[in-house]
Order: sequence, then C-alpha cells, then structure tokens
Amino acid sequence: MFQNAGYRIYHNPQRIHHDIAVVNTCGFINDAKTESIDMILQLAELKEQNKLNRLYVMGCLSERYRAELDKEIPNVDGYYGKFDWPALINDLGAGPTPKPSCRILTTPKHYAYIKISEGCDRNCAYCAIPIITGAHRSRPMEEILEEVSQLVAQGTVEFQIIAQELTYYGIDLYKERKIAELISRMADIKGVKWIRLHYAYPNGFPYDLLQIIRTKKNVCRYLDIALQHASDNILQRMQRHTTMAEQYQLIKEIRAQVPGIALRTTFMVGYPGETEEDFQKLLDFVRFARFERMGAFAYSEEEGTPAAQKYTDDIPADIKQQRLDTLMAVQQEISEQITAEKIGKTLNVIIDGREGEYYIGRTEFDSPEVDGIVYVTPISGRTMRRGCIYPVLITDANEFDIYGQQQ
Repeated sequence: MFQNAGYRIYHNPQRIHHDIAVVNTCGFINDAKTESIDMILQLAELKEQNKLNRLYVMGCLSERYRAELDKEIPNVDGYYGKFDWPALINDLGAGPTPKPSCRILTTPKHYAYIKISEGCDRNCAYCAIPIITGAHRSRPMEEILEEVSQLVAQGTVEFQIIAQELTYYGIDLYKERKIAELISRMADIKGVKWIRLHYAYPNGFPYDLLQIIRTKKNVCRYLDIALQHASDNILQRMQRHTTMAEQYQLIKEIRAQVPGIALRTTFMVGYPGETEEDFQKLLDFVRFARFERMGAFAYSEEEGTPAAQKYTDDIPADIKQQRLDTLMAVQQEISEQITAEKIGKTLNVIIDGREGEYYIGRTEFDSPEVDGIVYVTPISGRTMRRGCIYPVLITDANEFDIYGQQQ
C-alpha cells in the first residue's frame, strides 16, 4: 500500500537515514513491549536531532496503549492500531490506496509467512491476544491460495503457515475446521516445495490434518503446537480446556500417525499457583514427549487478562528463573540426543545464505529464525543457490545445529 502510494520502503532498523519511520510494535509480553518502546525512543531521539522528519507507531502495542504512549512519548507524529494502515497512509497525504494486488516480501524471497486467520476465541487466562486482536476471523480459502500462487510466481518455494490458532481455521466461515483441506489444496499448487505449520492448539485437534502431513510430500513433517504446561492443576488455572492425560495421548497419536515428525512447543513456568509437584509433572512430560524443538519462558502477568484479575503473581522471580533453567537443561540434553541421531543420514536442506566457508541452510524440521540450522560444506568448486534444496549428508552435530556435506 505504501508503494502504491508512491513511497520507497526500506526495512533496516539498524540503519535509519530516511524521511519517515514507521514502527510496527508488539504488545504481547513484557520483553516484546520493552523492545518496541526502546525502538520508539531511539527513533524519537533521532527526530529530536533532526535526523528523521516524521515518526509513526502502529501495531499491537499502540492498539492497546495508544493514550498512554501519546502521553509518555508525545513527539511521535501519530499512533495507530494494529489494522489502521489505511488511516496512516491517508494521513500521510497520499489519499486512500487500493489493497496491494500481491505481497511485497520482507523475508528472503524464497520463503514467506502466510497468515490464515487473525484473532483467537480460546481465551486462555494468561493471554492478551483476544484483548488486542479480538475474536478469531479466518481468511477465505480462495484468497489464501491465490496469495500462495502469486508468491510462487515470484520465486517463493517455502511457506510457514501461521495464525494465533491454526487448527481453528474455517470454523467461522465454513462452520467446520478446514485446516486439512486448506493445506491439502495448498500442497497441490505447482512450485510449492515446503509447507510448515505453526501454532496449533491441543484441544479439539483436527486429526485429519495428520493424514495430510503424512501423505503430501511437500508438507513438512513438522508441527508447532503450544502446550504451555502438563499439570492438570495449572492447565485448569490457565483455562486451557485440556488435561494432562489428553496431552499424553495427543503426542502418542501424532507420532504414531506421522513417523519422524518434528514437534515444536512452548511451555510456561512460574504460573500463579504452580507447585513443585506441578513443575515435576511438566518435567516428566517433556522427558516423555522428547520434543525436537522447545521454547520456554517465565510467567509474565498481562494486565486485563483473567489470570491478572483472578490470581496473584505469587511465584518469586528467582524460583521462576530456577525452574526455567532446569526445564531448558532437560530439553538441551534431549535436543543434543536428537541432533546426534541425524549423523550419518542424508537430509534435504534448503539454502538461506553463506557464512564463511559454510553455506547456511535448514531441513524440513527447521523453521526460519526459531529453530536450528545446517552448516553445509559444498562439493568442491560448486556453488549452492539460495532457495534451492540439496541432499546433504550429516557429519556432525551439537545440541541445536548440525553439520553436513553436500551430496
């Protein structure tokens, strides 16, 4: 939309030397809020030094805290909510602009993120997303497929499918879960090499999706499913609408139906009321599930959420950190074992770039930026092209990354 309005666009927050800056903020957790505010303050200082003409802020943080931000940082030229980009462009004097006919990627051109829905109906007690973004709203299937087709025509081959709640897709538009049909049709688009699924939810999981992952060769054997905890006490207090037994069964079923799948998840420690017994149940679950990828974080109270209104944040910070360190140490040991098991195998690797003597790539089990990478030694005298997929013999590994030789 900016380009349609005649603007040239740059994406480099480390090198700001342009007329106008727009900060797209996150307001989900404290670390993200702090990062957003630091960036606003940094740019506001450039504006004070006459090194920047105009500064605008939009996104989730200003959606939620517009009045407070305007009061605390008044030398921003305008604050806009998450979906207010037409108003921003109009206020810049360009007038109303049409919706872009196709996307302009800010990622490397060989991969893209495809958001299939916005908002969430789950209302987990700790989560501010429904407050910020509202109820779940699926995008029409044909619109999504058209976007993928257009990106393929531009040279994109890998697609990360994202939503606040991926597995709920279609309920509002089609009165039933349609994620399996969407991914199946997407996989049939010529030129789509890899599809990777992020942010599934355990309650009401659509098992027909597993058949698509198993049978469609270009759907990666990869599933990101946020589980948050394993103790029934904490799951109930989190309003997760699932039980420990159900989560154990879900993991068994996924691994049985899709052999070799890589599961990614996130957990939260230090939630109000979490006892040592609750935490031990979480550790036991992680040891059982042997997640290929796992992230964890300490509970951070979000104002306005049911958890903030109902519970006292009663776990001391040092205990939260201790539990976080313990959990991640368990996962590091598991991860080290899993990567070591890849030594001697030949895996397909997509190349993202080069670093010194190595090409940098990822397997189907690795999503950009959040997962491990493959350091690839090319065949002597050969060049490996970014966005192309090559067979690579894995020769070494550490707890997160692996090394290999082009075949």
